[in-house]
Amino acid sequence: MSTPFSNVLAFPYYSEPITYITLGDQLRAWEYNGWKPESLSWKDSCYIHTGLSGPVVCIEGPDADEFVSQLCTNSLKVFPEGTMRHAVMCNEDGLIASHGILQRYDSGLYQHFAAGPWAIVNAMDTKFNVKTWMEDCYLTQVAGPRSLEALQRASGDDLSDISFLRYRNTKIAGKIVEVGRIGMSGNLAYEVRGPIEDGAAVYDAIYQANREIGIQRLGWRTYLENHVEGGFPQMTWTFGTAMAHDQRFREMVGPDHFAVNCNRSGSVDPADIRARLRNPFEVNWESAVRFDHDFIGRKALEQVAEAPKRRTVTLRWNADDVVDIYASLFRSGEEYKTMELPTTPSWKDGMLEHADRVLRDGELVGVSSGNIYSYYFRESLSMGCVDEELAEPGTELIVQWGDYGQRIKDVRVTVDRFPYLRAERNSEVSTRGS
Repeated sequence: MSTPFSNVLAFPYYSEPITYITLGDQLRAWEYNGWKPESLSWKDSCYIHTGLSGPVVCIEGPDADEFVSQLCTNSLKVFPEGTMRHAVMCNEDGLIASHGILQRYDSGLYQHFAAGPWAIVNAMDTKFNVKTWMEDCYLTQVAGPRSLEALQRASGDDLSDISFLRYRNTKIAGKIVEVGRIGMSGNLAYEVRGPIEDGAAVYDAIYQANREIGIQRLGWRTYLENHVEGGFPQMTWTFGTAMAHDQRFREMVGPDHFAVNCNRSGSVDPADIRARLRNPFEVNWESAVRFDHDFIGRKALEQVAEAPKRRTVTLRWNADDVVDIYASLFRSGEEYKTMELPTTPSWKDGMLEHADRVLRDGELVGVSSGNIYSYYFRESLSMGCVDEELAEPGTELIVQWGDYGQRIKDVRVTVDRFPYLRAERNSEVSTRGS
C-alpha cells in the first residue's frame, strides 16, 4: 500500500525532535523549533519553508497562450520569459477557483505553482489544442530581511539582480535551481524551485549555510500566520476555493479527496458556501483584473467592478475578550471555542473554509477568516471581508467567535492597517549591490 512515508520528500529528515503531519497524502513538517521563534523569523532574520512543494500544473501546446489567457483575469499580452504573474482564475460567477505564481517559458510552456488543477479541469472540455499535466516539484520559500543573504551564502552567487516578480537560475548543492523573488511574508522573500528529487539536498544546503545567521525552519503550524501579518489573502485559509465546488473537479478527484471534504468551521452557517468564497475585488486584487480580453467570469466581474461591495481588512481583536475565551476553560459549563496558538483553525484540520460573522449594530456586515496570535505584535488578528464603507482603520465591529450552533463569544474588533506588518515591502526593497 502506498503511504506518504514512501513519497519523495522536498525536505530532509533530521534526527531531532520535529513534529510531522500527513495532509493530502503528503508528509509535511508541522513544527521545528517552536512556534514563537518560528513566528519571529521573517522579522528578525529569515525562514525556510517547503510546505507548498508538490504537484505543479504544466500547460503547453499550439493554443497554450489563448487557453491560459481565457483562464486568467490578468492581462497576459506582455509576458516575457524571466517574469512571473500572480495569476488569478475564476469560475463563471467570478469567484476565485485558483491563484498562484504563473510562469511562461520561451518554449511556450506554462507552469502554475501552488495553485491546484483548475487548468486541468478546464482542459477536459476545452476547444483549445493544449496538453495539461502535473509534475512533482519542490517549492522552497526563503523569506525575511536576510533572505537574499541566505541564498547568496548557499549558492555563492550574487542574486541581487533578481527584481520583484523576476526569476533566474543558479546552483545550490550542485543542483540547478530556479530562484524567483516572491513570497508570503510581506517583506523581502524568494522561492527556490526544481525537481522534487533535488528538494531535500537544496533545502539542507540553504539551512546549513545559514544556521549562524539565525535561519529558522518554518513548519505548517506557524506558516499561515505570516499571511495575516503580511496582508496576503490565501486560498483555503482566508477563503475557500470555488474549484472544490465545481462538479467537473469533484468527478475528477472523487468523493474522498481532501479538497472536496473541506473543514467548514466558524459561526457562519456551514450551508452558506458563498460566505466562504471571494471574488478578486473582495480580497483587494482588483489590479489583477483586466477587461482587455475574454476570460471565465468576466461578465460577473464587470458587474462587481461597477460597485464593489466588500474588501479585505485587518481586524485587531480586543485583548480582554480574547482572554475571556481562554478563561472559559476554567469555568463550569460550556466553554467558548478554544483559540489554538498561533492559528485557528490550523492546517492540521485539512482544507479550510472558515467563516465567522462580523456585525455592526447587530447587522451582518462581513465575514472574518481564521484568527492568529502574533507573538511579535502581541495581538490577536484576522482578515475580515467587510462592507466598503466600514473598511477605514479605527472602525469598531464585532466578530462572533465560535462554531455554528455552539456557544458564541462576541469579540470586539477594530479595523486596523492593512497590511499589519509595515516592514519594507518586497516590491519596494532595493537589492542592487547587496
